[in-house]
Amino acid sequence: MGIQRIESVTYSIGDLDECVRFFDDFGLFLVERTDEHAVFETLTGQTLHFDTDPSPLLPPPVENGPTLREVVWGVDTRAELERLVAAVAKDRPVRESADGVHHTVDETGFGVGLTLARPRPATVEPRPANALGSVNRWNSALEAITRVRPLRMCHVALNIPKPGKDEAVAFYTDLLGFRPTDVVEPMGVFMQAPGDDDQHTMLLCHRPDKAGINHIAYEVPGFDDVIEGGNYMIDHGWREARRLGRHTVGSNVFRFIHAPCGGRVEYAADMDRVDDTYETRVHETTPPHHIWALRTNRDQQDATTSAS
Repeated sequence: MGIQRIESVTYSIGDLDECVRFFDDFGLFLVERTDEHAVFETLTGQTLHFDTDPSPLLPPPVENGPTLREVVWGVDTRAELERLVAAVAKDRPVRESADGVHHTVDETGFGVGLTLARPRPATVEPRPANALGSVNRWNSALEAITRVRPLRMCHVALNIPKPGKDEAVAFYTDLLGFRPTDVVEPMGVFMQAPGDDDQHTMLLCHRPDKAGINHIAYEVPGFDDVIEGGNYMIDHGWREARRLGRHTVGSNVFRFIHAPCGGRVEYAADMDRVDDTYETRVHETTPPHHIWALRTNRDQQDATTSAS
């Protein structure tokens, strides 16, 4: 089938202590730490690597400051891995590292890796919900989640310059087998990996003249995890990037936090799942960013005060 999921990501960063504190608060698991390097894991075994002295084998950063340097994609079988590596190698250099990862670079300059997927089973227990005619919780009051534990990295969003955007998308669709699910002409292309059923596994966002990390999204079991996880981050001094809401494309509930490694991270829940019968939607104008976003009376008061 091909690519199944994000297997690992690597960031070059300046302040390792700050990144370690952030992702510990975010709910990931620290599995390795030195003076220059740290590795976190998700519940399903994906890894995040943070380096103050990144490997010279990585491509140059596409933007100044802390940023994403490489995304490694997990492939289901060795035969598929070899097929993809051969296809990419016809177009650009590919090198294999000692850990079995085949490294190359996409059209924008982001590092891209291919390796065998190593998914780890994770128990998923969304909170049971009650509604008239659908009662799933009896004689049991809910308690605070306290610590949210993301299940997995579910999608990555990268900013790419508008010049050359079609070639940038073609690298992922023509060589790696991603399928466009929603094409938003003024804004970007949402793509699904062949072995994933999320509405999108990757988003390339068109920007006038710059490239960089936009965000990586982490799936959590439910709405409460999105809300309580964001509250926990704010309580621990981190800054929210966007108010709680539900996206239009993908339909997932979201909450974004600015990350010291560059870009943002997203708590995400309840994304659309789509199969091969889902036809690519092409939007000539950009749809609203969200179906709904948290709103209060204070918003109206602030707007009235600004206008007066």
